[in-house]
Amino acid sequence: MPLQEEIDKTRKEIRTDSYSMSIGEWISLYENNEVNIYPEFQRYFRWSDHQKSAFIESILLGIPIPPIFVSQRDDGVWDVVDGVQRLSTIYEFVGILKKDEQEEDKEQEKDDVPVSLQKTTYLASLEGKKWDDPNDPENSLTQTQRLLIKRSKITVNIVEKESDPIIKYELFLRLNRGGSPATPQEMRNCILVMLNKDLYELMRSLANYESFRNCIALSDRLYEEKYDMELVLRFILLFDKDQKNIEKLGGDVNEFLTDKVREIATNKELDYRHIETAFKRTFDILNETTGDNSFKRYKSEQDRFLGKFILSAFEVVALGIGYNYKNLPTTNLISDKIKSIWSNQTYQKWSGAGVNTVRRLPYLIPLGRGVFSAS
Repeated sequence: MPLQEEIDKTRKEIRTDSYSMSIGEWISLYENNEVNIYPEFQRYFRWSDHQKSAFIESILLGIPIPPIFVSQRDDGVWDVVDGVQRLSTIYEFVGILKKDEQEEDKEQEKDDVPVSLQKTTYLASLEGKKWDDPNDPENSLTQTQRLLIKRSKITVNIVEKESDPIIKYELFLRLNRGGSPATPQEMRNCILVMLNKDLYELMRSLANYESFRNCIALSDRLYEEKYDMELVLRFILLFDKDQKNIEKLGGDVNEFLTDKVREIATNKELDYRHIETAFKRTFDILNETTGDNSFKRYKSEQDRFLGKFILSAFEVVALGIGYNYKNLPTTNLISDKIKSIWSNQTYQKWSGAGVNTVRRLPYLIPLGRGVFSAS
């Protein structure tokens, strides 16, 4: 298809609108449940208290605020695609942010305590200021200051409901790929929430599955970066993938995972029960046999597992057992088969430092399928 035809066709699939709205109107939309800021996003895109105070300072000083991007649902409600922190900062400061959208680690008894601002670059007197605290009027904004905020305007860019449903995903990805503080998997989690909440919930439940957590034994940092969810995603995408498609894998692994999230999230025929059964069977077996040694380096001369979690071992062991979960060797052989992988020439060649993750998968995945086949 010629370029101009592609441009014309795709432009017709994207219906948008934009206009300025006062912060008072944004507050009213939220109070009436007409805008959704996704609690899941709030956990991934978290501003510091200083950033929140600086944002309120910008509003008071009349500094232009970047537009909020929303996607309109069939029921008319707006899903916020970009601007979660800006809106949640306003709602939190005003005192209307819903409790289930507060940070998970916030103490329950502090939920109703008015938010206090910090000193900022141009407004040192903002320190300790609150929206409107009847018990502390001296440190509350005046009515004039509150109205100044409520009458300030923020542009909204709307992807209308008539647009191609996947446009919301594309918009989120392109707006947040740049300076986002989120990790690639946190970004993918947000995409999943938008495209397929059921799949997101399944992945989250699998990531919390006790046998899985026992076997991967990740550091606190990796859990914070949602690496456990990335491992769940890798399993779902690859454990029963057709061999011909495995041979075609290539490119950057993060691009591959992100592209495939979109693909499986929109797959109407995705077999959730098959995925859950294979996953739980895999990690129940590993938890019973090798536990937190399942993906660690095996030293034959010492007959022991050493070190930390190794992804290439996961790609052979977890994906190999997952593929064969209906036809596995007896449980007492699993540990010996895991140990044998470390002396396997294919594994040694394709698991070393510097080997591109996606390039090694066409070699490591078939290796695992062969090792853990009962036939």
